Amino acid sequence: MQAPLKFSRVDSAKFFRTLNKRVNGYFKENDISKSGNWKLHIKTIVMFSLYLTPYFLLLTLNLPTWAQFIMTLIMGVGMAGIGMNVMHDANHGAYSSKNWINKILGSSIYILAGNVYNWQVQHNVLHHTYTNIHGHDEDLEAGRILRFSKHAEWKRFHKFQHYYSIFLYGLLTFNWAITTDFQQTKRYLKRKLSFGKLPKPSMQWTTLIITKLIYFSIWVVIPLLFFDIAWWKILIGFFIMHYVAGLILSIVFQLAHVVEGATMPLPDATGTMKNTWAIHQLFTTVNFGTKNRIMNWFTGGLNHQVEHHIFPNISHVHYTKISKIVRETAKEFNLPYNEYKTTRKALIAHFRHLKEMGMKPVATA
Repeated sequence: MQAPLKFSRVDSAKFFRTLNKRVNGYFKENDISKSGNWKLHIKTIVMFSLYLTPYFLLLTLNLPTWAQFIMTLIMGVGMAGIGMNVMHDANHGAYSSKNWINKILGSSIYILAGNVYNWQVQHNVLHHTYTNIHGHDEDLEAGRILRFSKHAEWKRFHKFQHYYSIFLYGLLTFNWAITTDFQQTKRYLKRKLSFGKLPKPSMQWTTLIITKLIYFSIWVVIPLLFFDIAWWKILIGFFIMHYVAGLILSIVFQLAHVVEGATMPLPDATGTMKNTWAIHQLFTTVNFGTKNRIMNWFTGGLNHQVEHHIFPNISHVHYTKISKIVRETAKEFNLPYNEYKTTRKALIAHFRHLKEMGMKPVATA
């Protein structure tokens, strides 16, 4: 973060206190846990099966090239599914009421080429706390090649970003595997950022290096050394798997914050945001396709971003139910509840936003 930042504490209408009371009342009245349930457990089995079953079939069966290609596509879908449904809930402490279960399933990010410490800092700390605030929320950072916010520096090539961005989105998890995790570990340890207890630098670096070696051994080295598969097929398949997963994850996350309708405010001269944290989430976050059962199931409730950002400790399996409470309470307090009725409309809004951000800013006096 560039400078200390704080949120306003002024909420004379007591929006969040009212909303929190109502949501807690829902769980108490229905005698249900805020954690995941049997539906999430079944989904976990399905997602891991989509990810791992094709891997074993590729290694043990002499499949034709077209079938191998399909297997890698399915693995990419499963990879994204684990990330959105299992790893995400677990690293928010929402998968289970038992911390050790959350810790184990949160560690599934290691087989997705990521790192628990880095992900929790970037997502739980920086993104969830400073949502859509330029210079604080790293989800708005894309190097110089993409411009998501009007507060970011404009480059001449940005005027084409609504065309080329889709090709870059697929590189998300591939970058995790190769470079991003090392850069983040160095940066976060230097800034002493953590979600919970700050790890010892030696332990974090050791964990990062060992898990990367294991990861590449499983997905590249073992198939190359012990199975009769052409090396180029292994490398291309590895890339396709990552590209599919990265494309899915990038698009889902972008549709929630980098769209028309989601604000990107800055603090005032004292470093204070205009709104309280909870109200800030309503202005900077957007739901999409919440009536689509497939989207609700596959994206792990990430299309219910408003509910997720205000209640990240609640499992996504409950978002559809509590969304009515959130929507009605926001309306009651005359606050926004941003939502695109369909995923298609959200996609259009995202690329329209990219096009607008790609235009050369008008000089001001």
